[in-house]
Amino acid sequence: MDFDGIDMLDLFAGTGGIGIECVSRGARSVTAVELAHVQQNWIISCCRQLGIRNLSVIRGDVFKFLNACHTRYDLVFADPPYALPELPLLPNFILEKDILKENGWLVIEHGKDTDFTSHPRHIETRTYGSVHFSFFQ
Repeated sequence: MDFDGIDMLDLFAGTGGIGIECVSRGARSVTAVELAHVQQNWIISCCRQLGIRNLSVIRGDVFKFLNACHTRYDLVFADPPYALPELPLLPNFILEKDILKENGWLVIEHGKDTDFTSHPRHIETRTYGSVHFSFFQ
């Protein structure tokens, strides 16, 4: 994917590393959603230190954010806790919100115990050590 000019949504943003990386590769905008106050402050601090102005941080529950979201994105990246009870339902929850732009991508990071290959919009899963990335369109 060419990141130049894309709008990206980083769900369960954690330290914000994925969103910051997208900005460094030319993303037009990144919205990072993170519930934990400490991680939110970390992302804000990093953006200030790096002079990043096109990454906004929303402190809140990902599911509540998605229910209220009316923005569309080229890339949605989700790195939920691997033990999240809603993890098997996450692709449907995100894809049904119609927040992906045409030809947009959803990428979900997950552990080996989760398998999305039977999902109708699943494209592929890549494995790097114990980390899996499932791609949807």
